[in-house]
Amino acid sequence: MAESFVDRVVAVISGLAPGEVLTYGEVAKEAGYPGAARAVGNVLARVEDLPWWRVVASGGRLAPGHEREHARRLRAEGVVVKGNRVAGMR
Repeated sequence: MAESFVDRVVAVISGLAPGEVLTYGEVAKEAGYPGAARAVGNVLARVEDLPWWRVVASGGRLAPGHEREHARRLRAEGVVVKGNRVAGMR
């Protein structure tokens, strides 16, 4: 039986190691659904116990309204955050 979109996105996000950060678009592409970045955000909003902080918006932007917690969790894993962005992401 084929894996669903949600299953594939969950697998990608669950497989991220501490300190590893992807954009919503990169998660979608790795899950086999390029262009489905917004749908990745919907999965993160619905599925509990995923390391949501390891996923950022394009250009490394942190989750609007959750920047402080997002930055705290990423920094705890050794990720450099400057302002409301992950440093070094395009």
